[in-house]
Amino acid sequence: RGRLRQYPGSALQESFPGVTTISAMQEKLAALDPQRLEILDDSAKHAGHAGAKEGGHYRLTIVSPRFSGCATMQRHRLIYEALGPMMRGEIHALSIKALTPEETA
Repeated sequence: RGRLRQYPGSALQESFPGVTTISAMQEKLAALDPQRLEILDDSAKHAGHAGAKEGGHYRLTIVSPRFSGCATMQRHRLIYEALGPMMRGEIHALSIKALTPEETA
């Protein structure tokens, strides 16, 4: 499994000292009522890559009934909206697998 990452000096860290990026992501994604939520930190695989200095690389699997009737792009927009400013700071890259409960059965 990936390691939890913190970004000292980020707006998130200044507002909530000790909060990890993954735990902050979990809190924000809770707005989508996930039945399953897995976040992996893949940042170590991208060490040395220019964007890795500005934020982490994460892999997200989320299962939510909120995605019913939504196309892939709509699901991704819901996720980006839930994560808000983190997508321009703590998160440099996010690989998303967003499913409905029916799609996991």
